[in-house]
Amino acid sequence: MRFTLFLYQVAMLVLVNAQQDCFMHPTFREPTNADIEVSCGTQQMAMKMLLCPVYFCGYNESLMSLNGEHDKDYCKGVADWTVDPPVLRFNFSITEEEISVCSNKLTVTEEMGNGVFSDFSSLQYINISGQIKSQDPIVGTVAYREEMMYMFSCRYPLQYLVSNSTDMSVAGASLSMNEESGSFSSTLRMALFSDHAYSSVLRIPQGGLKLKTRIFVQVAASNLSNRFNVVLDRCYASTTFFSVDSITHDLFVGCNKDGQTIIAINGMDQNARFSFEAFRFVQQRTSATFYLHCSTRLCERSSCPALVENCSTSTAFRRRRSEGGGGGWSTRVSDAATVSSGPITTRMDTGEEDEDDEDSTQQSKKKVMLGVVIAAGILATIFLSLVAFLTCVVCNSERWFSKAVLYRLE
Repeated sequence: MRFTLFLYQVAMLVLVNAQQDCFMHPTFREPTNADIEVSCGTQQMAMKMLLCPVYFCGYNESLMSLNGEHDKDYCKGVADWTVDPPVLRFNFSITEEEISVCSNKLTVTEEMGNGVFSDFSSLQYINISGQIKSQDPIVGTVAYREEMMYMFSCRYPLQYLVSNSTDMSVAGASLSMNEESGSFSSTLRMALFSDHAYSSVLRIPQGGLKLKTRIFVQVAASNLSNRFNVVLDRCYASTTFFSVDSITHDLFVGCNKDGQTIIAINGMDQNARFSFEAFRFVQQRTSATFYLHCSTRLCERSSCPALVENCSTSTAFRRRRSEGGGGGWSTRVSDAATVSSGPITTRMDTGEEDEDDEDSTQQSKKKVMLGVVIAAGILATIFLSLVAFLTCVVCNSERWFSKAVLYRLE
């Protein structure tokens, strides 16, 4: 009991000293809505509120917490007396775990695209909101202090769950978050396969793939909340890694796709899959190299079916062709995360086989010859066994015949 009383006295002493620091300060007054400042950062949400109004109302920093979670130290603010005016600071990382630990709310809304996202007829936003609330230190049936409550919120396009960096140069490399594109820690990865099961990694021969070889492509997200799926808006090929001033060919944009592209899954899982046939650009005569790019978005799982374009109506997404031709779309598409492959090389069929094909042919021939030798050995063994058997039969017959003749002579 005495120890509790001692702690109470110490707390009151600190409170009195803090009140003295605030007493002559202009912000030692009744609170207003302008007392809080919210920073919607790319890695964290941060709130700072004037501290002296808190003391004016009879509270201190230990009695203020996020959403009334007073029993969690993590949800309490930190007083900063080194600045003028003194402030109480709160912050948390923009991850699903830290958003929920102090009972902040995360909601997803759908709106018409505008500004840099005007190429999208519908765009989803994440809204993160909460309150900073006071706790009356005296528990009873009545209260003599006004409750303090500050509201805060931040709004992010759902695009910010993935990066818009295109600093990639090899197939299957990872695309991670950075300071410029958001802080939801997810990674996109493009991988190329040679089979329908997406299990055998595509191996490109030294001389290049034969034209019309089917290439299977998967764009998958990792470290992503199960609330979201991957949507490919547009996938295209370009003659250079950076598609600016490059010749491009659209494999598909929404439901508009070329005749050789097959979309297996899009917007219904955390990976999207499609396939297409290897080709060359007309300008490339013998061997051709191109790069694959996919403009990628995320959608909330419950609303993905509405966002994925209905190919029978073609009304879900709208696009604008960029001026200047070339078959490309407006550069605003790059506002979505773009994941790219490394170089994909194809070759014309000239009747000459590359080294890999020659090795494969030689191995096939060796296998055939080995099979012929084994079969010949088996046939020879059977033939010799049959000859031996017939010889024995003939010998036995002659012996029997000789015995029979001798018997009659006797």
